[in-house]
Amino acid sequence: MAVKEKLGEKVIKLIRQDIATGLFKIGEKIPAEPVLMKQYRVGRSTIREAIKTLAVAGVLKVQQGAGTFVNTHVNPETIDERLRRADFDEINEVRALLENEIVALAAQHRTDDHIVEMKHCLAARKQAILSEQQQACIEADIAFHLAIARASGNSVLADLYKSFTIIIRDFFSRRETQGITQFAMSHYLHQSVFEAIYNGDADQACQITQKILNNNY
Repeated sequence: MAVKEKLGEKVIKLIRQDIATGLFKIGEKIPAEPVLMKQYRVGRSTIREAIKTLAVAGVLKVQQGAGTFVNTHVNPETIDERLRRADFDEINEVRALLENEIVALAAQHRTDDHIVEMKHCLAARKQAILSEQQQACIEADIAFHLAIARASGNSVLADLYKSFTIIIRDFFSRRETQGITQFAMSHYLHQSVFEAIYNGDADQACQITQKILNNNY
């Protein structure tokens, strides 16, 4: 059963991608089941499961006697899928908007519990640098910024930033040749952001955050 479910999820993803790339156009009818079965190399039950799931999600619209159509009123991509294929410069621009707003709000709304969490993440980041553990540096860095996002007091911003961590993690992972150098070089800036938030200085927190972003840390 588990294998079948994974296969169904794969087909759902493939159909979404084919809609996003224009193979299946918005408002038009998708191919019949036999064609889809051949295209995705799966059985009829898997195709029906995928179509049903996408119809419930509003991506497809099943019309009795007419066929299945791509819905004209929805974005066929999830936010995660859109982020994964986005241009890096676009991602960085949106990340800058998010992080500047987040640190400013965190300086105003942080609680004692938030301070403790940020301090713990910052210590973990430093320890990962000293231990020269690349993956631990990545995870600790992301955890620190997520802690700041939670400290903003805005759950929507925090959730949106969490989606961005998918791209940030991929970006850091591609810089393996630099090892932990970038993390070590930027640690004093992260420490300074923490201190600015701790002191409730939103302007200072934003200025330091911009330095981090300008250097792609």
